[in-house]
Amino acid sequence: MTWRLGVGAAVTWTMLTACSLAPAPADTEAAPTPPSARPPSSKVSPIPPSETASPQVAAMAAKALAQLDRIPVKGSAPKTGYHRSVFGRAWSDDVTVDKGHNGCKTRDDVLQRDLTDVVMQGKCRVMSGWLDDPYTGERLRFERGVDVYRIQIDHVVALGDAWRTGAQQWTPEKRLDFANDLRNLQATAGWANQQKKASNAASWLPPNRSYRCTYVARQVKVKAAYGLWVVPAERDAMRRVLAKCAP
Repeated sequence: MTWRLGVGAAVTWTMLTACSLAPAPADTEAAPTPPSARPPSSKVSPIPPSETASPQVAAMAAKALAQLDRIPVKGSAPKTGYHRSVFGRAWSDDVTVDKGHNGCKTRDDVLQRDLTDVVMQGKCRVMSGWLDDPYTGERLRFERGVDVYRIQIDHVVALGDAWRTGAQQWTPEKRLDFANDLRNLQATAGWANQQKKASNAASWLPPNRSYRCTYVARQVKVKAAYGLWVVPAERDAMRRVLAKCAP
């Protein structure tokens, strides 16, 4: 049976807007980039960026800066031994993080949270909806089975980056939790996800400059929660972004 949910993702774009500065298994590191990954402009509605940081974003940036100062700074570990499967089965529900064991694949949990005007089939299966993409500022249409590269799920702290900054030492269970933790997942345009790959904040930031403070603050929060470290260039890039939004 197909039925419609009311409008409302868990976090709206306007609450996440930041200041103006200066992308399956994990879609970031598995899927090839087809020519169709970037949505045709005729189907994209741009979202105007904010020019100033809201009080909420400014407070979030200040908190992230303080948190960043407590994260260890080390060099990058080698990528030796990394492949997607070291983080377990993609979109597994067999996890101890939020929404684990709810009977739905993690990808559908993310889509239910991030899309609006969601049409469902049953309890879990997201059939369609709209994404106000915070990474790109685009408004994108999701339809299950249609242009599957159009909307992908990004790991905010990429799995490859996590592997190089501490995840090699984790248990398989902790890596599976990390890969399916909703705090570290964001629906976004496929082309942006493919552009990012396994980059940290020193080498990739969202094209939508108004979201960069929120994006970096999310990375800091995830790295702190999981005991990951940052490399020097990454820490410096994070500080630059957050300092322009903090009061």
